[in-house]
Order: sequence, then C-alpha cells, then structure tokens
Amino acid sequence: MTIEVRGLSGDRRFRAYVVRALGEALDRLRVAPVSAQVGFADENGPKGGVAIRCLLEIRVPRRPPIDARHLAESPRLAFDGALTKLDRQVARDRGRRRQQSRRPKKYYLARRALEGEPGLSRTA
Repeated sequence: MTIEVRGLSGDRRFRAYVVRALGEALDRLRVAPVSAQVGFADENGPKGGVAIRCLLEIRVPRRPPIDARHLAESPRLAFDGALTKLDRQVARDRGRRRQQSRRPKKYYLARRALEGEPGLSRTA
C-alpha cells in the first residue's frame, strides 16, 4: 500500500508520524487498502487563524473511497482530528457489516418457514 503525503513541506518528523499513525489506523480495516493520500492546505494563506485543512482519502478495492476532513489551527491538530473521524467511519462501517452478516437472509427464512419449523409463521 502506498501512503502519499501532500502539502507538508519540511518537517520530516511530522511526516513520519503521519505515515506511522495512518498505517496503524489502516491495519484495522478488513480489506487492505490500495492507496492512502493525506493532503494539507492552508485555507486563508498567511493571515493566520483556523485555516489548516487535512484531508485523508483511502482507496479500498471494490468500494467507494473513504475520506475524512478536519480544519484546525495547526497541521498536527488537523491530522489528529481527521484521523479520529476516519476511525469513527471505519468502526461504523465494520459494525454495519457485522449487523448485515448476522441477519438471516430471506431465502434462508423462507426455506425454514416452508419446512414448518416451530416459531415461524407462514403468513405474509
């Protein structure tokens, strides 16, 4: 998997932190991602204020891309906020998939109803 960091000039320690933290977060995904991009942008230039935007975009095979954004005063705070949002999205998606796999499918239920298993009614 490729992790690409854009818009972050100079600070090699922070770039290493970004790659390491994102790699640990992506290890929790069920399917291995193809690529990950981290982008930083200063929204209002040298004026200051809450202006650093961090965008995380994860590409997973046969799925739409997962993205998370956060706006903060510094690149570190923006990245940490976006990473927190990404963790929540991954946990929510994992929970949704777990619930879908636990529900019996309609054909399975129909077969059980036709066999006359107790507790299932044939009324529609």
